[in-house]
Amino acid sequence: MLKKYFKSRQKILKFLGAHAEYNAFLHCVSGIGLGILITYPLVGAHPIRWAVVFLTVGVLGHLYPLVVEK
Repeated sequence: MLKKYFKSRQKILKFLGAHAEYNAFLHCVSGIGLGILITYPLVGAHPIRWAVVFLTVGVLGHLYPLVVEK
């Protein structure tokens, strides 16, 4: 199981290293989600929903390289 984890991790790191713009986008979206959670009174209606949406996009974006065929 640990071997499979490291293989998956290497695949993700290799993909994100080769696609710098995609990597920057994912981290920007995740940062927006965290920022909304930290400053939730300033966001307006439904800050938790927006934060969860942005964080979900960030997490799923990091898993995308695992399903990409090369």
